[in-house]
Amino acid sequence: MKMSATAVDQVLQEGVERGAYPGAVLVVSRAGKLELERAVGTRTGEDGSDPIRADTVFDLASLTKPLATTLAFLVLVKQGRLSFDDRVTRFFHNFGVHQKTHVTFRHLLVHSSGLAAHRAFYKEASKLARRRLNFLGSREAKEWVFEQIHREKLVRPPGERAVYSDLGFMLLGQAVETISGLTLDRFCQRHLFGPVGLRALSFIDLSQVRTHRVAPVAEMIAPTQRCAWRKRVLCGEVDDDNAWAMGGVAGHAGLFGAARDVDTLAQIVESASRGENDFLPQELVEQMWAIDTTVDGSTRTLGWDTPSAEGSSAGTRVSPRTVGHLGFTGTSLWIDRDRRLSITLLTNRVHPSRDNDRIGEFRPRIHDAVLEAFG
Repeated sequence: MKMSATAVDQVLQEGVERGAYPGAVLVVSRAGKLELERAVGTRTGEDGSDPIRADTVFDLASLTKPLATTLAFLVLVKQGRLSFDDRVTRFFHNFGVHQKTHVTFRHLLVHSSGLAAHRAFYKEASKLARRRLNFLGSREAKEWVFEQIHREKLVRPPGERAVYSDLGFMLLGQAVETISGLTLDRFCQRHLFGPVGLRALSFIDLSQVRTHRVAPVAEMIAPTQRCAWRKRVLCGEVDDDNAWAMGGVAGHAGLFGAARDVDTLAQIVESASRGENDFLPQELVEQMWAIDTTVDGSTRTLGWDTPSAEGSSAGTRVSPRTVGHLGFTGTSLWIDRDRRLSITLLTNRVHPSRDNDRIGEFRPRIHDAVLEAFG
């Protein structure tokens, strides 16, 4: 069934006109079949700016968590190299200080570890950079951030509450690298993106950019914020401050990609959940998408989220078994498992300022328009 996209087009364009985002790409697929692809607006929203294209690359921000770090972790579980319920101290002995001995990887994946939501590591790293040449964005800076996380005190006991934590996913990214012997970006290319032909879905390693004096093609990338402390508009370098200080490759942020890439990966994982391919074992994907029942009121699964009962960005029409995630830069992915429907919405709502939060109104409206068209 082909959908009538008039209402979808209208709300997408209204988002541009009301300044929710300079540009956006929406891709909708069902059961592996592309149903809708739309690109609206421009890269910057300024007169003369290049139009957004269907293949425009976006900073995916926290979509890195489910699409890269979590899937990479599942590959390691599949290989028998660790389990969800292993204690973090099995691999990082120093992490056990300050009563963190009982924190498991499952706690990290469902955001119930008790670690803080965020720490501005980049600020202290910037101070260290005054004394250490080429420190910011280096492997040394990345290791320094990991050391700070290992030394963290918990803000609550493990398993008590689900509180979204970047720190937990930074640590999961370190686990993938330590256990596999590969950087997170190379592991994902070798075991996830490369085998299914998604070579444009990748991290931008800033150390490689500097060493080889190469730069991403800016015209193909949607710019993000005008950064006050980096003193430039960011384009082709990760928007997240901590991820940037860590060199652009981190477990919580740093992945770039186009909407069709995100949609394709979503459809592959959804098919794996039905046992229709060997991308990942069906039972592992089912475990990944099961809501955490150990914490009252949690909407989290392993590395993913589910729609909240009220005010969800997924709108009001998705089925109860929907899973997905948001990204700070204005990105989102929702997979309605009952309908086998995936909705990928990529925008650069943070350009030119992170303070723009108008997308909060448009995300649910866009998703409702898509679901209404299918109804």
